[in-house]
Amino acid sequence: MKAKKIITVLLISLTTFMVVVSGLMKAIHLPWSVEGLIKFNLPNSAIFLGLMEMTFALLFVFPKTMRIGFILLSCYFAGAMATELSHDGSIFNPAIPLALIWITAYLRDNSIFLGYAKSL
Repeated sequence: MKAKKIITVLLISLTTFMVVVSGLMKAIHLPWSVEGLIKFNLPNSAIFLGLMEMTFALLFVFPKTMRIGFILLSCYFAGAMATELSHDGSIFNPAIPLALIWITAYLRDNSIFLGYAKSL
C-alpha cells in the first residue's frame, strides 16, 4: 500500500511538472515551443493555450478538483492529438502526457474509470 502511494505521488509530481512547464513555455512564447503552433496557424493563441494547460494541471493536482482537472486535461490533449494528426504531426507529443494523466488518475481514484464499483 505504501509503494502505491509513493508511486502515485511521484506520478502526480511528474505529470504536473510536465504539463505546467509545457504551458509556461507556451505562455512566455519560447521560440521552439511556439514554433509548433505556427505550423498549425495558432501562434496568437499561445498565451491562452499555455494558461489553459497550467490551470487544468493545477485543478488536477488538488483532490477536490481532480475529476474536473482530469476531464479538462483529457479533452485538451485529445484536441492536441487531433490537431497533430490532421497536420501529419507526431501523435506522441500529446499522447505521452495524456497517458501519464490517465495512469495517475487511475491510481488516485479508480472509480473514474470503473464507475461506482468497489475500489481495487
